[in-house]
Amino acid sequence: MNQHQHTVIIITGPTASGKTALAIQLAEHLQTSIISADSRQCFRELNIGVAKPTTEELHRVKHYFINSHSIHDNVTAQTFEQYALASTEEIFEHNKFAVMAGGTGLYIKAFCEGLDIIPPIDGAIRENIMVNYSKFGLPWLQNELKKKDPGYWKIAEQQNPQRLMRALEVFDGTGQSIVTFRKKEYKRRPFNIIKIGINISKEKLHANINERVDQMISDGLVDEVKSLLAHKNMNALQTVGYRELIEYFEEKISLSEAINNIKTNTRQYAKRQLTWFGKDKNIMWLTAESISFNNILL
Repeated sequence: MNQHQHTVIIITGPTASGKTALAIQLAEHLQTSIISADSRQCFRELNIGVAKPTTEELHRVKHYFINSHSIHDNVTAQTFEQYALASTEEIFEHNKFAVMAGGTGLYIKAFCEGLDIIPPIDGAIRENIMVNYSKFGLPWLQNELKKKDPGYWKIAEQQNPQRLMRALEVFDGTGQSIVTFRKKEYKRRPFNIIKIGINISKEKLHANINERVDQMISDGLVDEVKSLLAHKNMNALQTVGYRELIEYFEEKISLSEAINNIKTNTRQYAKRQLTWFGKDKNIMWLTAESISFNNILL
């Protein structure tokens, strides 16, 4: 805490664990702003399905990386790293603290440690991969990567289409594995970083996920996805809550099946998040009820 003048407090954990509410309380306590570390909440066109903070919450606390980009933009972890670092500089002009909240592990890693620069990839390569993924599904994506980049495949999140598509487009665009761009040269940030993980029981987490999905459907998620069908092949739409309802509109599954699939896939996503964050020894895991802002700041 005393190494630098400024501090970023990161609130993370699995989806539906209560990160947004806690981050807003902390930001209000510190009279500062929040940087979202969510790879989908930055898109203006996506709302209900990405569980954005409510209009009232956005008015209570200024948020960065919410509604900051379009689904037509190529947003990567490198994009986030640059955006978030610029945001912290702006916040630190008026406050000693900044709050970051989100569950996209790679984005948080990029912000804390930095990423190696990957050359820009031709948009046509990305579009071709997304079209084929839309047609042939996850098995096609898995087989392509396994065949072209077996080294990365062995360590990949093999059920995560976003990660697989990114690795495949890097290989197709550069002829090199994405692994070759990972030099593990951590960057030192000119501010303190405190990481707080929300510890929640499996039973409570699953209950929260089911309740959230039901609320999203009630709030109009089906109509939101319907309005975006023209963009169904874009990377931003290849995410839980959207791709299942796209399958419904394509008459591949029923609406009830789509809703159940959203709940199942969200639980699986939460499990992957916990696996990722479980490897980070710098995260302090606390229950939401036990978190004391004063203790965090000591």
